Amino acid sequence: MTFPYQGVQYRPSVTGRQGMVSSAHPLASVAGLRTLMEGGNAIDAAVTVASCLGATEMGLSGIGGVGWMQIYHAKTKTHTCLDYQGWSPYAAERSVFAGPDQMMRGVKSHMVPGSPAGWCAALERFGTMDRASVFKHVIDICENGHPVTVHAANIVNMYESWLREYPSSEAFFFPDGHLMRPGQLHKQPDLARTFRALVEEGPDVYYKGEIADKIVNFCQANGGLLTKKDFADLTVEWVDPMGINYRDYAVYGPPPPSSAVQWLQTLKLLEGFDLAAMGHNSVDHLHTLIELEKLATADRIHYNVRPDAPFERLLSDEYCGARRQLISPDKVARNGGMRYARTMDVGNVKPGDPGVRESTTHFNVVDAEGNAVSCTQSLGAFGSGVVVPDTGILLNDFLYWFDLDADSPNVVAPHKKVEMCLSPGMIWKNGKVFACMGTPGSHGIMETTPQFMSNLMDFEMSIQAAIEAPRVRPLEGNRVIAEGRISSDVLAGMTARGHLVDRQPDFSMTFGGAQGIMIDPDSGTFSGGADPRRDGYAVGW
Repeated sequence: MTFPYQGVQYRPSVTGRQGMVSSAHPLASVAGLRTLMEGGNAIDAAVTVASCLGATEMGLSGIGGVGWMQIYHAKTKTHTCLDYQGWSPYAAERSVFAGPDQMMRGVKSHMVPGSPAGWCAALERFGTMDRASVFKHVIDICENGHPVTVHAANIVNMYESWLREYPSSEAFFFPDGHLMRPGQLHKQPDLARTFRALVEEGPDVYYKGEIADKIVNFCQANGGLLTKKDFADLTVEWVDPMGINYRDYAVYGPPPPSSAVQWLQTLKLLEGFDLAAMGHNSVDHLHTLIELEKLATADRIHYNVRPDAPFERLLSDEYCGARRQLISPDKVARNGGMRYARTMDVGNVKPGDPGVRESTTHFNVVDAEGNAVSCTQSLGAFGSGVVVPDTGILLNDFLYWFDLDADSPNVVAPHKKVEMCLSPGMIWKNGKVFACMGTPGSHGIMETTPQFMSNLMDFEMSIQAAIEAPRVRPLEGNRVIAEGRISSDVLAGMTARGHLVDRQPDFSMTFGGAQGIMIDPDSGTFSGGADPRRDGYAVGW
């Protein structure tokens, strides 16, 4: 008997049959598994993981941030997305920003945080546990402390200059005045009290009560934009996923203003090529992938947040078939970058006409009842650097993902949603959930997601091998970054075709930190994969 090619993997895939969690920190994964073992379902466990990641993978997501969840609830056969990405402040006029730096750090950079409202909305609709049972794990981590990992210490210390600008931020991250070190026990008593208030009073305490008062008063006293009306008017939304058929699979991501349309279109474009015959990470494979990603990037920038954009057409066989004809097998096109630019240089890839620093995390949870959650949440670029005194809340800097160009469809404006890189994925096969997958990585999310998804679907890799496999990313112009495990001969072949290749370390967090869970179509058992590029760990039972 022979088995399909499973790919090369340095870590084993984790297996289970009752439940599985794959997240960016082992303590968060274990907390989610404990929730499952205590009788909670995948949605209860997802909220546990979401809250614990903010306390352990510090600065990358949390109660001052935003997110998207893609959920399948088996009992009601409901497949939906929860948008808790927040809104810009009512005072966020273009004229109040002297430049993009004010949108990236400090008290003018905040979107209204959506995380606590989103977590509570998910529990209320699909959960089986109360808030106390779900949030007890993060409260324990905050009150009793957690040992800091090497990766977490490096990330926090990288932002030292930002964090020392505010005494409350400095005290939160460097309580003894020194840089954070691996192995130290980091306690967050203020954040524990914030979560206790959320347990006792629900999301109203965050948006209309004492916590909202503390955030708004601090921001207003320091020249910020957030007001009580911004918090009181915060809403989260349940929306239908956006999907494509890809070979024998159906692949889904969140609709706009999430940017999932880019990686969905990349997959649809790739469908026209026999990738397996090309060979994984061959010159032909990587050249084709990169050139198609440039086309999808241009379309996403041009259409994603425009009213009445023709998304069905953008993802159609007809349109994608026409777009495929634009790439050359032996020449490269110039990439105009990841964001809107008022002028597009001559020679850059252009959007088609279809007619009608990064701080993010991703995790997945599945359970024996058939429930599945794929979630990506974020603080932006290590948040704003602002920790609100007496709360432990590091606020996001998601206004930075708006543009200041007046003619950009993603221009900053009052009470507006920003185009959001966060785009948790889900793959279905024969009418059942086959895999939950996603990654952090800012705009790189849209370029790395189709790679590990294709590894699973086209190259029949195990979930762990699909995540570990070396990746590439197109940057501006002809530049491409590539992980060092890709062979020198392949990189030389790409250079010969016109790519300006910049070789990166063998495992680089520049290419994200993907997590994934695969459900065996025959037995229903689970395999979990976690990215060694960061602190990812999968656990199951």
